[in-house]
Amino acid sequence: MKLKLRDIAMFTFMSTLLSGVGAMIFSEKSLIADPLAKPKKSFYSLRMNDINGKRIDLKAYQGKKIMIVNVASKCGFTSQYIDLQNLYDNNSDKLEIIAVPCNDFGMQEPGSPSEIKEFCSTNYGVSFLIAEKQRIKSKPASDLYKWLSNPNSNGWNSALPSWNFCKYIINENGELTHFFRSSVNPNSNEIKKVL
Repeated sequence: MKLKLRDIAMFTFMSTLLSGVGAMIFSEKSLIADPLAKPKKSFYSLRMNDINGKRIDLKAYQGKKIMIVNVASKCGFTSQYIDLQNLYDNNSDKLEIIAVPCNDFGMQEPGSPSEIKEFCSTNYGVSFLIAEKQRIKSKPASDLYKWLSNPNSNGWNSALPSWNFCKYIINENGELTHFFRSSVNPNSNEIKKVL
């Protein structure tokens, strides 16, 4: 059987695409780790500070799921703070939420730490953890988002947030298991199934 040049090109393209997908199952709105994918660098070894500049001890959350969400005060998705707080209120025994302010997407988080804290508290009654402002797309990118988007560290995922309010789920053992795009609401069945 003789293969045409275009068939060979298509085969090469598909092979490249599938090898790049690696150990993940994906849909338009979310990415899910293959159960065999394991992190190569511990999530709990990452260093980050809260909005007050105090070091966050990530090991303190071992045994709980953690949702990492890049947030912004002036975004069309900002009202998801309500849903995040609701999710936290109903699941704080098994879930920690870490909001990570970032100004990289549409310059929608220009505030200082005190302005961000005031905004979250006054408008949304946020009681979950807010991290210090971090860079995701601009340089230097935070160690947290380097880990979340590097398969050589987290075991499988290369996706960075495409906009504000993307969500990563870390399981009770510090393994990245899911990535949800901004449009997936924190109170959606898709996320509730993970918890």
